[in-house]
Amino acid sequence: MAKFDIIAATGCPTGIAHTFMAKEALEKAAAERGLTIKVETHGQVGVENELTKGEIVGAKAVVVAADKDVQAERFAGKPMVSVGVSKALSLEAAGKLIDRALRAKGDDSVAAAADVEDEVEEKESVGHIIYKHLMNGVSHMLVFVVAGGVLTALSFLWGITSFDSTASDYNTFAAMLKIIGGIAMNLMVPVLSAYIAESIGKRPALVPGFVAGMIAIQGLPVNAETGMIDAGGAGVGFGFLGGIVGGFLAGYVILLLEKVFAGLPKNLDGLKAIFLYPLFSTAIVGLVMLGISGPMAAINTAMMDFLKGLSASGAIVLGLAIGCMCAVDMGGPVNKAAYVTGTAMLTEALAAGVGTDTYNFGTNFMAAVSAACIVPPLITTFAVVVGKKYFSQEDHDAGIVNLILGCTHITEGAIPFMTKNIWPVMPIMMLGSSIASILTIMFNVHDPAPHGGFLVLPVVENGPLWVLAILIGAVVGGILFVAFKKYDFEKNQKAAPAAKPVEAPKAAAVEAPKAEAADFVKVENVFVAEDFASRDEALSFVSNQAVKAGIASDADAVMNAFLAREAEGTTGMMEGFAIPHAKSDAITEAAVIVVKDESGVTGWDTMDGAPVNVAIALLIPGAQAGTTHLKILSKVAEALMDEDFRATVKGSTDAAEIAKTINARLV
Repeated sequence: MAKFDIIAATGCPTGIAHTFMAKEALEKAAAERGLTIKVETHGQVGVENELTKGEIVGAKAVVVAADKDVQAERFAGKPMVSVGVSKALSLEAAGKLIDRALRAKGDDSVAAAADVEDEVEEKESVGHIIYKHLMNGVSHMLVFVVAGGVLTALSFLWGITSFDSTASDYNTFAAMLKIIGGIAMNLMVPVLSAYIAESIGKRPALVPGFVAGMIAIQGLPVNAETGMIDAGGAGVGFGFLGGIVGGFLAGYVILLLEKVFAGLPKNLDGLKAIFLYPLFSTAIVGLVMLGISGPMAAINTAMMDFLKGLSASGAIVLGLAIGCMCAVDMGGPVNKAAYVTGTAMLTEALAAGVGTDTYNFGTNFMAAVSAACIVPPLITTFAVVVGKKYFSQEDHDAGIVNLILGCTHITEGAIPFMTKNIWPVMPIMMLGSSIASILTIMFNVHDPAPHGGFLVLPVVENGPLWVLAILIGAVVGGILFVAFKKYDFEKNQKAAPAAKPVEAPKAAAVEAPKAEAADFVKVENVFVAEDFASRDEALSFVSNQAVKAGIASDADAVMNAFLAREAEGTTGMMEGFAIPHAKSDAITEAAVIVVKDESGVTGWDTMDGAPVNVAIALLIPGAQAGTTHLKILSKVAEALMDEDFRATVKGSTDAAEIAKTINARLV
């Protein structure tokens, strides 16, 4: 049975992109550190790469990066870090999580290395706990919304009233599609409520959760004649807000009942699960939900009126709000809030029927949300095609793939581009999305399908104008993105020649053999007899040597880059080694500088608590952050797993031998 140093579980509400981006980042970060890892993913197709009990027991630490329930209770007792999935999307962030997990409580051999700040960070915040429960419900709900919404929209292909047997355009197949789609859409709120509850109270909470969701869509039935509560009467539903309240209520009622019934004999556990929990929880949750139906219905109505009020303020105000929410975090919580609101409006629209004001507003709102979600990936596609020379090959390939993601309403493909330069890329994405939303509202586009991107164009009213609005937003954003990359590229080009006048004289390596041109470690950049009082003194020495050697143009900028990386998570490894790395535009060529301190550099956090004797410092130009950087770092990390390599580098005082040993592993 295989054993892994790290095990992880990732999951996002939609299970489309974030889940697998976090998986890839964690795998790469583990490889950099010479660690083995297995990542279990919780996507829309279910659990993949599932962790076994043996793998959980054998792991050193656990990383949970999820905004949905991934059954984290399986990992009880293991050193663990639990965060939202968005905290693990970049290589640096994933590496920091792995480092924290290895230092977390639960493993006595490494617990001493954790400082107070780490202990605070290990605790999952209340906000994230609530968000995780909510997103567990949303992730299960979305598939019902998508299936139901698209099937309902497809029924309109035979005519707007083709489901009505009294209408002239009636079609039997269209009517059946409308029935199936309607049933799926009507399950939206009960499923939302049930799986919020399940995330909190596990399986016993599903029953009261479903009941709470059904009450949320039906309301409190009242007899119109008597004005009294009547099972045969009609009520006013309170929508997905009621489903959210009902889900949390059901989940925590189950937790309460578990405490109440904790004193019962163990041989009654079966009775609790099959009788006591469902009976008491359903009664309690049902009564509370019926009791709050009036206030909840009023809140739901007020929220819908507020959104319609934004529309009354003009297309610019509403479109700007929708565009900014959808693009600010690319599929994160704010984006999900906008999308779920859009699906709720669409549900009301489809229930109200074609031709009603509710239908027109809801489908127009949904079209604006979809447009805003489609634009960011298309911005990157436009940019990598028009400004190809300003992007790495990796970015270019990702941008081409984003054409497919964008056209199918998957926003997350733009995340890697934004994380590299949050400013000004994020505002550019928000502007492009807002333009598309505003134009969609102004063009009076109506989208009766909640997902699918351009695949649902046949059912979109004013579809060509919708495509035009999206293309305008993508082109404007793309032009601005290219302009930024051009500026950044030219700035780096100007910085490169500036470093040449300070290049170290060739005589500096009189006694040393000459390194090959392809070697990253030059003999003159290996310092074997240094004495540093602290980590920062060692990094400052490396930064200044980089300028002297012509590797960098600004020692302060390099030092800041080193410190920024250390702030994200220590680069101290084990057995006296550290791999500090700086990525900066002030660095003009990729290189490695090695410093040795026989007495040991104290104050440098390491995995085993030992002082650092050898620092293999990587210096990478900003433009090579995702390519050369990863290549060198992964090879050095892999080399440190080799006992012979460690012994040679640590034991030698010959700069040429050390340079040769490291270069041999960087080929």
